[in-house]
Amino acid sequence: LFRAEEGVGEQPPCHLAATGGFFMPTARWVIVKTLYYPSLFPYTSLMSRKPSILVIEDESSIATMIQYNLEKSGFRIALVDDGSDAIDAVKDERPDLILLDWMLPGLSGIEICEKLRKDDTTRTIPIIMLTARGEEADRVKGLDTGADDFIVKPFSPTELVARINAVLRRIRPAFSDKSLSYEGLDVDMATRRVTFKKKPIKLGPTEFRLLVHFIENPSHIFSREQLLDAVWGHDIYVEPRTVDVHIRRLRKAMADTDPSLEDFIRTVRSAGYSLSKTEL
Repeated sequence: LFRAEEGVGEQPPCHLAATGGFFMPTARWVIVKTLYYPSLFPYTSLMSRKPSILVIEDESSIATMIQYNLEKSGFRIALVDDGSDAIDAVKDERPDLILLDWMLPGLSGIEICEKLRKDDTTRTIPIIMLTARGEEADRVKGLDTGADDFIVKPFSPTELVARINAVLRRIRPAFSDKSLSYEGLDVDMATRRVTFKKKPIKLGPTEFRLLVHFIENPSHIFSREQLLDAVWGHDIYVEPRTVDVHIRRLRKAMADTDPSLEDFIRTVRSAGYSLSKTEL
């Protein structure tokens, strides 16, 4: 870690992260890799990280205004000004929410929205469309295409922030201070406490993030790679088998609290893991 901060050496010791290492365990490698390979949305702990928003807007004055006000409100922002670059940017950055302008060069906002909703890797990302089109028919078209909300220009920064927070609370409860519940399991997002039938479950930070992700997507089957992207961050190098270690820890913590929770996280052969108890 000291060598990385001092900038000594051209490449980080990847083999130590892959093997677990003795002097540099995987947890520290996350920090080292961030120093060497900063991304558009730098890695921070998912326990306390700010929601990331990808703004797809070609008018620089509007994009600058949005960036200033959203960063001031505690969001992390990335900007794209061309529709033809939008799809790749979404897949690369995996934002928590997308602000999407209707009229864009290269590819329109409606076309981008349609493509994102047809792709399994991006279909669940909330989208708020921005447009000067205020007619009812246009709003209906945007919502029917898959947008979660619709804001007509000009708009106030206060309204924009309120709309974003409302969509995130509805679609991503982990970004609110409310509780999540599933099959007798309760997660208090404000205190980071987990209970099952009022019995506390002691979880580490990574196990907590895994559980929250599963509860937010109760019937979805996630591969190791998808869990790495969602829980660790897509710009972080961690061995896929690391997921198995933390799944085992999560299962053990839950089973120690109540034996009936031993199989709460299911292994789906050749596919990954799921919270759903439904038999395939």
